[in-house]
Amino acid sequence: MATGRIPKGELRRLAERVVERAKRRGARQADAFAEVSRESSVRVRDGEVEELSQATGKGIGLRVVAAGRLGFAYTSDLSGGALETLVDRALALAKASAPDEANRLPNARALAARNGPQELLDPAVEALSTDWKIDAAKTMERVGRGVDAHVKAFESVGASDVAGEVAIATSEGISDEYRHGYVALYSAPVAQDDAGGLQTGYWVDYRRFLADLETPEAVGRRAAERAVRMLGARKVESCRVPVVLDPLMAASFFGGLVAALNGNLVRKKASFLAGRVGERIAPVDLSLVDDGLLSRGLGSRPFDGEGLATRRQSLVERGVLRCYLYDCHAAQKAKAKSTATASRGYQSLPAIGTTNLMAVAHAPVPAAEIVRGVSRGLYVTSMLGHGADPVTGDYSRGAAGLLIEGGELSRPVQEVTVAGNLLEMLAGIDAMGDDLDFRGQVRAPTIRFRELTVSGA
Repeated sequence: MATGRIPKGELRRLAERVVERAKRRGARQADAFAEVSRESSVRVRDGEVEELSQATGKGIGLRVVAAGRLGFAYTSDLSGGALETLVDRALALAKASAPDEANRLPNARALAARNGPQELLDPAVEALSTDWKIDAAKTMERVGRGVDAHVKAFESVGASDVAGEVAIATSEGISDEYRHGYVALYSAPVAQDDAGGLQTGYWVDYRRFLADLETPEAVGRRAAERAVRMLGARKVESCRVPVVLDPLMAASFFGGLVAALNGNLVRKKASFLAGRVGERIAPVDLSLVDDGLLSRGLGSRPFDGEGLATRRQSLVERGVLRCYLYDCHAAQKAKAKSTATASRGYQSLPAIGTTNLMAVAHAPVPAAEIVRGVSRGLYVTSMLGHGADPVTGDYSRGAAGLLIEGGELSRPVQEVTVAGNLLEMLAGIDAMGDDLDFRGQVRAPTIRFRELTVSGA
């Protein structure tokens, strides 16, 4: 799949021209963020193509600061006249906004450090054909059906790829660009038992490089096995027991925790982690790392949404909270420094985010040992809702998975709720696996909580 990109360097030069226009017309500071992308996806049903789509997108967003007032506008029309209008609109919005001393873009010194090129677009992904995606989707469906006779249908099964370019230019003299892409496979089969009960399983894999992607056969098989093993699931009685999260659910747990590290919430005392930098909030064997330079990482990029060079940094280091997450505006408000993790699209202002968030185990153990160490508990493989309140730290999510009995996975469980308080949950992590899962932008191994409330029948 070709990116449909404009000639090399042209997107960056376009952003530079827009910033120069904004400066000439009175902006004290300005930055322009430009994107071009193309996405292609295939879905199949019963061995036939159900949906085939290709979409392209392009646009540029302009942020200006004049007399401490911020203005922002964007357009998907990259013609000369449209860009003139874009500049006028951004300056007019700045004139109408309230002044704020924190409305300052990164200065030249902060922007000066640059990262070299990263491997973010695989030529093999860029060249993927529609036929490859169709064959991959059909293979996942065929293999999934062959796993077990109980697999009766599929909610969705398909393949997709994305390729694009990003460029930024600022009034501080920095301009930069990079190309990026990924490929994905997903399958969601439906299994039916003899009594008519239905269970849906799923599996997904998405990678920067085609060579790293699981095979369609592996994705189809894993998804079907996850659906079949949940047949006959029922509630359990309410109890307090050890709870084990598989790597996907552990990643979801740590991804939800990030909201409490948001520097804006911390400054407003709207996070249960406010004022806790330097305190131990988790076991010494756990670190939480954000790494924007991770080789082939889905969240990797040479610079963030404000042009700052990304880096690897510990948010929690061996259990001790080290820092919060900031974009430039939030950092100005808090008298802190940006963590260079601002997310951004051309249609939006920068926002506090992460790159590749990883829960690192310093004393990992085999995941099977984590389960063997539980006489009775719950192994969670799927959850519903967001569940975490960043203000209070209260946590409650619907869950499904497998009962642990005598150190073995036994019958399937559904329609239960797992609850606790995030501070207590973090402190109560008593085992982490050696199976760090490298799919997605949030990565974690199997983890075990010493004891949580499971509400059921």
